[in-house]
Amino acid sequence: MILLAYLLLSMGKLTGQSVLYQWMNVVGAAGFTVNGWWHGALPSASLNVIWMLIGGVALWRIAQRKGSSTSAM
Repeated sequence: MILLAYLLLSMGKLTGQSVLYQWMNVVGAAGFTVNGWWHGALPSASLNVIWMLIGGVALWRIAQRKGSSTSAM
């Protein structure tokens, strides 16, 4: 999922501020987190938790901007 998100970003199909791009990163990181935890690769799992948090913060900021732009109307 993360690789597909990066491919779409690199091809100009998505932007870094795209909700879809950020969700693809969050879901992909969640999968890697579970896989890392399952196999005892805790550094990898920890890194992907951070990756998910970054995506979550980006989604929150995107939602805040959309909320403030609709309330200004």
